[in-house]
Amino acid sequence: MTDTMVSLQRKIDNAKDLGGVVRTMKAIAASNIGQVEQSVRALAEYTQRVELGLGVCLRQELAARPISIRQRGSKPQWVTAVVFGSDQGLVGRFNDLVSHYAVEQFKHVAGTVAVWAVGDRVAACLRDAGIQPVGVFPVPTSVTAITPLVDEIQIETQQWGAHRQDDRRVFWAFLNRFDGGLAYEPTTIRILPLDESWQKEVAAVGWPTKVLPEVIGSGHTTLRALIREFLFVSLFQAAAESLASENRSRLLAMERAERNIEELVENLSLRFHRLRQNKIDEELFDVVSGYEALGADRDGVSFLPLPKSPPVG
Repeated sequence: MTDTMVSLQRKIDNAKDLGGVVRTMKAIAASNIGQVEQSVRALAEYTQRVELGLGVCLRQELAARPISIRQRGSKPQWVTAVVFGSDQGLVGRFNDLVSHYAVEQFKHVAGTVAVWAVGDRVAACLRDAGIQPVGVFPVPTSVTAITPLVDEIQIETQQWGAHRQDDRRVFWAFLNRFDGGLAYEPTTIRILPLDESWQKEVAAVGWPTKVLPEVIGSGHTTLRALIREFLFVSLFQAAAESLASENRSRLLAMERAERNIEELVENLSLRFHRLRQNKIDEELFDVVSGYEALGADRDGVSFLPLPKSPPVG
């Protein structure tokens, strides 16, 4: 089909409109990344405070009696896992990568596995791999939506595991995390078990000031409260990093789309100007040809002499 100036101009206008949409989505993704990264930085400071409190409580508990939530080397009796995905487009193989990675990890588990999916699309990927999620949570679209998601995850997973032994519980979070470059890769955050090695590691963290801390009230009650906060911030971190990776992936996709649209507009503009120049050249050729034709006819015409006027007088 031969392009005309009207059709090329229409394609250029459509490409520019699409470029405007891409720039808007790019700005939204960049804004979301900024909010999520700011939240993660604030969360890191809060996590540090929680770990300091845990260290104080664990040092007292370990001094009184050894705590063994789960001994190293014992096989898990049941596993709880949350797979974070995306329900929005323009993220490439975001859901496929994390779901495939989670399925491969489940193959090495000896025991019962209960999986929750964050997002309908990653849930569909898990079903295609033969894993039926126990539940599906909506994907948070902003930082403010992460806290309700984490609360809902904690409630459902605790209800599911209420009649099971806590000392044999394993809790994993699977998500995509950016490696600091231009690509993301699936990874695992181990939330549970809080085994003996973890307890000793946290208890070894020193207090940052010379003023010695003191646990008010029951140390065991405070320890359980701090563990709940630790589980909360671990899940919040997983959700926030997944959301940041999703928006970074979309930002990179929008940048690639923006470059492709700019190249497309440039090529269409070149074709438009070339076609317009050809039209102008054709019109000029027609004018020159007509002028030359009129000049040839004029040279071949003979004119009759005018009659002489009679003398006056």
